[in-house]
Formats: sequence, structure tokens, C-alpha cells
Amino acid sequence: MSIEFLLTSLIIVASPGTGVLYTLSAGLSRGARASIIAAFACTLGIIPHMAAAVTGLAAILHTSAVAFETLKYLGVAYLLYMAWNTLKEKGGLSVDENVAPRSAARIITSGILINILNPKLSIFFFAFLPQFVSTGEPHALGKMLELSGVFMLMTFVVFAVYGVFAASVRSHIVSRPMVLTWMRRTFAGAFVMLGAKLALADR
Repeated sequence: MSIEFLLTSLIIVASPGTGVLYTLSAGLSRGARASIIAAFACTLGIIPHMAAAVTGLAAILHTSAVAFETLKYLGVAYLLYMAWNTLKEKGGLSVDENVAPRSAARIITSGILINILNPKLSIFFFAFLPQFVSTGEPHALGKMLELSGVFMLMTFVVFAVYGVFAASVRSHIVSRPMVLTWMRRTFAGAFVMLGAKLALADR
């Protein structure tokens, strides 16, 4: 496995995006356990895109305007829904000292949906993975699965670090009402911006 693949993957995984944002917000709103569950959920959300790339389904998204636009706008709608929930303090992204426990199933469902409803991930895998598989590789499928597994493991570890760090400063945030208000607005605004970015994305 090349150092180029590991470095490129680390840069991609560590870059702020919907998964990082969701994991950070889980840590701030629910604590370390929720952040780790969120990191795991976002990692699971990669599997469909990995499968699409390996089986060639990503090519359909790349060539079919209808399929790409449909999935894209479902993703945009979900990001806007999460932004609304954040502002209304009803979703898993509300930061509150006395927030009620949220089931692992709900955290996982939200995390998986965040990544599944992003067609750019499939196309990313479609364009990214083959670069690190030699054309003469006798076991190309196995190699792609191996690289995908490393990418997913890296995603989980990096996201978990983000989330646990967020959870560690949670007590300094929940005791300050003004900070809570601005945190909600910041997270909501970030989801709106990510939604807008996805809405403007081309195949």
C-alpha cells in the first residue's frame, strides 16, 4: 500500500464535511459515546458508495443526469432538514446540558443517511480508488476492497478523534447560553452551506 494513498486519504478524511460536522455535533450535544457511534455510522455510510464504485454503479450516476440529480436533491433536502432541526433544538444536533439520551439506532440512521445521500462520494470512489490499482493487478477487485477498507478505518479513527475532542470541551459550552445559541446557528449555517454546495455540484 503506497504512502501516497495513505496521505491522500488522510487529507480527504480530515477535511471538514458533513460527516465531520455530524460527528462534532454529536460529541458536543451528546458526549463521547454518541460521537463514536456517529463516527461509526458515517463510516457505514461509505459502504454503498464503495460498492457502487467497485461494481461500476457509480458510472450510472456519472452518466445519468436523472439518477444523479435525484440523489443529489434528496441529500440537499436532508441537510436542510438537519439545519432546521438544529435551529429548532429538536434534533440530535441540539447542544443542551440536560438533553435527553438519543438511541444509538437514531444516531446511526442519521449518520448513514448523511453519507448515503451524497452522490459525489460514489463518483469520488469511482475516480479515486482506480488510481491506486495497477492496470496489471491480477486481483484488482481484492485490491480495491483492501484500499476501501483502509479508507473506512481511517475515516472512523479520524472522525472519532474529532468527536471525542468535541465531547471533551462540551462542559465548557453547555454552561454558556450565548455560546449554545451561536453553536446552534453555526452548525445550522454549516449544514445549509454544505447543502448549497451539493446542490450546485455537477457530475
